[in-house]
Amino acid sequence: MAMCGRSAFAQTPAPANALDGLNEAVEAMVQRVSPSVVQVLVSKFDEQRRNDRTDVADWERSVGSGVIVSPDGYIITNAHVVARGQQISVRVVPADARGIGSVLSQSYQKPVSASLVGTFAEADLALLKIAAENLPALPIGDFGALRQGQLVFAFGSPSGLQNSVTMGVVSSVARQLDPDNPMLYIQTDTAINPGNSGGPLVSTKGEMVGLNTFISTQSGGSEGIGFAIPGALVRWVYEQLREHGHVHRPVIGAGLQTITPSLAAALKLPRDSGVIVSDLMPNTPAADAGMKLNDIIVAVNDRPMDNIAAWMGLSFRHVAGSPMKVTVLRGTQSLTFNVIPTVIEEPSERLADRKDLYQRQIPSLGIMAITLDKRTAEAIGPVRLASGAVVIARIQNPLGSAIGLQPGDLIHEMNGKGVFTADDLRTLAARLQPGDSVALLVERAGQWSYVAFDMP
Repeated sequence: MAMCGRSAFAQTPAPANALDGLNEAVEAMVQRVSPSVVQVLVSKFDEQRRNDRTDVADWERSVGSGVIVSPDGYIITNAHVVARGQQISVRVVPADARGIGSVLSQSYQKPVSASLVGTFAEADLALLKIAAENLPALPIGDFGALRQGQLVFAFGSPSGLQNSVTMGVVSSVARQLDPDNPMLYIQTDTAINPGNSGGPLVSTKGEMVGLNTFISTQSGGSEGIGFAIPGALVRWVYEQLREHGHVHRPVIGAGLQTITPSLAAALKLPRDSGVIVSDLMPNTPAADAGMKLNDIIVAVNDRPMDNIAAWMGLSFRHVAGSPMKVTVLRGTQSLTFNVIPTVIEEPSERLADRKDLYQRQIPSLGIMAITLDKRTAEAIGPVRLASGAVVIARIQNPLGSAIGLQPGDLIHEMNGKGVFTADDLRTLAARLQPGDSVALLVERAGQWSYVAFDMP
């Protein structure tokens, strides 16, 4: 028996060898993936937040993550990471950043300016572009091959700590948080914290299987319940935003809702699960094809429609302009309709589409100003002279609060020269030199007065 015992032990591989093999495989994968992950730095103007003990509006700066998806500088991230951003930049990880010195120097590297190509709010995705070539793009893996229990790794900048990686498993390949919301998420216990948003969830093959988006937490930090947008949806949105700057989606004019047992019992439906038409707009593709309220959609293009999330999958597989074969159950009768969807453009936020708040600043006066228009006049109340530059916020400036301008002030003159637009005020302010005396003719609550001060 002693010999059997020795033989058994002799045939068992040394655990250290197996662990070394795992360690080497993970290290190699991380080294391949890290250069494809960027830190996203966003500056935004928060009109609601004020500095302590002042009414000066403040700039908010936030940090997120992104993934290089094309060698020519396209980066995918979460829409909420760049929401309301007035200035976006990214910090790229050098491909050879392995040693302690190079790792420490990463956080001091100069960020690269990024433009916002477009967003898709429903999926919380945004596409950025930087001026660069030959970047290490991260491949997107096959979402259909993902399985519960597989090892995955989260890359990003949690709490601003650039180029961090954590390891866990896939807790669920398809988690629907709201039965009437078409979005499905990958659930993982991989540590994801604020700042990881927009970073990739990566398989052991070094492929992005999802984009880390949010966590369920009571403490504000990781509690082992994180969610990522499936890679298949990320790929589709990336391609749409890159080509159009927005997302094209098929719309049939029918409101869809998940069937619950209570709904089925109340309406005496023939089945207690699936998708029901709960709204039908007139003169739309669905109505024109003959569909009716309370039809139960069984399949679209011969693909089962067991839940609302299946509709999202069909959206990015359907070819624009081609008919949809919609099979419904109406009572006990099975019917099929050919519906030609209307393709709509989903709203997209782009920096180029908005007035840049940076351009509204006049730092020497410590204000942000816009030209008086009808909408602004309604906000500030009646004015005696319907022209000028309106102060919309105060910002930090060398004089602090000494100038005395307030949001809502309407500036008509500077040193006797007319101010009819915000550009007029900006041009005159740019000519000011240290030590100059300044007199602004300001209309406030219907009264005119001078605001006078000396430039520092």
